[in-house]
Amino acid sequence: MARKKISVIGAGNVGATAALFIAQKQLGDVVMVDIIDGVPQGKSLDMAQASPVELFDAGITGSLDYEATAGSDVVIITSGSPRKPGMTREDLLQTNASIVGSVTENVVKYSPDCVIVMLTNPLDIMTYHAWKVSGFASNRVVGQAGVLDSARFRYFIALELGVSVEDISALVMGGHGDTMVPLPRYTTVGGIPIPQLISEERIEEMAQRTRDGGAEVVNLLKTSGYYAAGASLALMAEAILRDKKRLIPCSAHLTGQYGIDDLYIGVPIKLGANGVEQIIEVELTDDELQSLQKSAQTYREGIALLGY
Repeated sequence: MARKKISVIGAGNVGATAALFIAQKQLGDVVMVDIIDGVPQGKSLDMAQASPVELFDAGITGSLDYEATAGSDVVIITSGSPRKPGMTREDLLQTNASIVGSVTENVVKYSPDCVIVMLTNPLDIMTYHAWKVSGFASNRVVGQAGVLDSARFRYFIALELGVSVEDISALVMGGHGDTMVPLPRYTTVGGIPIPQLISEERIEEMAQRTRDGGAEVVNLLKTSGYYAAGASLALMAEAILRDKKRLIPCSAHLTGQYGIDDLYIGVPIKLGANGVEQIIEVELTDDELQSLQKSAQTYREGIALLGY
């Protein structure tokens, strides 16, 4: 049986980290594409030479040419300009829209049957943009946001309670930005909702640290973080390639759910071989729904700037 094929567009920190995690999970053969000669080729060769040590059988190659991606099952797009200190994800809008547009055209040309997973910021707007440019059904274009945001929230809770991250399940909805909506009622430790374990004030502090999670890393590192984002992309690729039907928060196209229409935003979905196989509508309080809709409004403005 032929191996699955995963292409990662953009061999920078996030793309390369995702490629390595995917190879280690042995999800299939990985191709990295970048515009800087030597980077995808060099990084892929370096990773391939780690395979006898880490004991994974996955081909890893790098190229400047999209032809190398032909016939991919999943294509992850990380291309774009990273955030610098003081920049919001929205500041990147116009720069990254032109990059994502041209990348998406090439992806569709060589892998017309793939599922696209978007990582480029501003995430929810770029996912919408890629969907429009691709002409794909919306279930085949999904954005990575909620997995990373929930992971950050889970980590902060584990730190607070001194418990294993394995026992923590968290739900963070909304856009991948300052308006994201962590939901403590749906966040549990060993099945126990966190409001029973942590004070409301501390929960809000951790929720705020989650919203600022990316900025906190940027301020320390002077560029965007990449380990947690790369791991999150690999988890999504695994859900699709192994048809795992994972119920996780991702940026998906809403058509009236939560009172939001024709917009990509972070909601719980079932992720499997067909991409977004179901959008889950959880019960929200008036305040939570209002926060989600407010988050959506900021992205509607961004989409309008792109002419949609």
